[in-house]
Amino acid sequence: MNVKNIKNILVLGLAQLSLGASLAFSATLLFSTSVEAGVKIQHWQTSTGAEVYFVEDHDLPIVDISVNFAAGSAHDPAEKSGVAGITRHLMTLGAAGMSDEVIANKMADIGAILSGELDADRAAFKLRTLSSEREQAQALDVFTKVLQKPDFPEAVLNREKARIISGLQESATQPESISNKAFMAALYGKHPYSLDESGEVESVSKIKREDLQDFYGKYYGAKGAVIAMMGDLTREQANNIAENIISGMPNTAGVMPIPAVELPTKPSEQRIAHPASQSHILLGYPGIKRGDPDSFPLYVGNYILGGGGFVSRLTEEVREKRGLVYSVYSYFMPMAELGPFQIGLQTKKDQADAALKLVRETLNKFLKDGVTESELKAAKANIIGGFPMRIDSNSKILDYLAMIGFYKLPLNYLDEYNSNVAKVTTAQIKEAFNRRIKPEDFVTVIVGDPNAK
Repeated sequence: MNVKNIKNILVLGLAQLSLGASLAFSATLLFSTSVEAGVKIQHWQTSTGAEVYFVEDHDLPIVDISVNFAAGSAHDPAEKSGVAGITRHLMTLGAAGMSDEVIANKMADIGAILSGELDADRAAFKLRTLSSEREQAQALDVFTKVLQKPDFPEAVLNREKARIISGLQESATQPESISNKAFMAALYGKHPYSLDESGEVESVSKIKREDLQDFYGKYYGAKGAVIAMMGDLTREQANNIAENIISGMPNTAGVMPIPAVELPTKPSEQRIAHPASQSHILLGYPGIKRGDPDSFPLYVGNYILGGGGFVSRLTEEVREKRGLVYSVYSYFMPMAELGPFQIGLQTKKDQADAALKLVRETLNKFLKDGVTESELKAAKANIIGGFPMRIDSNSKILDYLAMIGFYKLPLNYLDEYNSNVAKVTTAQIKEAFNRRIKPEDFVTVIVGDPNAK
């Protein structure tokens, strides 16, 4: 996946030796038998309507929890973009009268780790703790207060705004950041997916404490929450934890869904000057939603096109045969609405047009001729063979649980993953790509173009 789907992870506690040893041990022990047996996901609702997804496993004395809300950056008001990210971040820096230092010390004292993520669709809070009574109780107490009683301290807000603005000013000089921002703006226009997760210098400057409180009250409701849990708990214990975590959340009326994405009806190309020695090029088109019926044909097909690294066509044609790029890739980023299909490459400035031309020719040939049976066989073998690595730790399974719950994917998603990959045919790949991807209407951004004014 491209760095656009960047996870803003805040680690507040450093695991003590007991937890660190357990985590290291898990690399060889965890799920030695469970991978073969499948992941048994239990699902239910709390009394307040929150969805719970739970996998019970007692191999290690560890509990992992993720609480997800439809509170991503796509819910930002355009004039104050950045509110979603700052709200999520500041919730971990002051709650129920505890300062950020107190929260960090309480977590470090028991070897627990508090972290979080934000993307366009959702905001997430994660907790990893030992399952022993004292450690678990203290970790859950802090975690629950962070979710239920954020203070949004004024001094911390001012400090974090200054830090974010400094980061935005720095990223405005980096060609990769410039190209990502310009690409999403060109692809999505006025749609909220165009908003940068960190906001803009001007919008962040305007954000006040009241904006965070309002955003929290509107988007952090108990009913819309998705709780994922993995580890050393019984079903009864997991249910009690879920009820306690969510019981004190705001009683909101529900979050409005993200609006549908409008497909481009004509091509656009933006060339941006930059003093870097190489050009950063992005081109693409709105792709698919989570759970889309075309997901597996497009995923397997894209592995062959540009997602399989050195075994992909783009790498073979553009880098290996012609030496025109340092790197080239393609990917789909499924989201609640149509996430981007994106091709990216980096090349010398004087080779930018030649490399871009060859990328387009390679894509057009892929769409016209489809994939071969030998390519499909190799791609399936690599994807299926690598699947156990996707679920070889508590944290990886937790991420899948959260994704399955938030996007309402089937509970047997992991069990059927390899089967769905194996079912893909060459005809399905060709048909799906030609129906969903329209190169004639692609958005293209070139940062570091020598001819740009």
